[in-house]
Amino acid sequence: MPQTKGPAGRFGARYGIKIRRKVNLIESKQKSKHLCNYCGEKSVKRISLGIFECKKCKSKFTGGAYSP
Repeated sequence: MPQTKGPAGRFGARYGIKIRRKVNLIESKQKSKHLCNYCGEKSVKRISLGIFECKKCKSKFTGGAYSP
């Protein structure tokens, strides 16, 4: 049986491969660092749904659900 890697590995063999692949894509995108609109650094992290904060210049702004 193939192993599921990435964020959806916690589901094991449940829920089907299409759903687990979508979860991998979404969660890897939302947990990665993004470019800041103000200082240009790659240091923006997602705080909650649609709210992002730059760790360098401390600016908070809104964006999409998973990426700014």
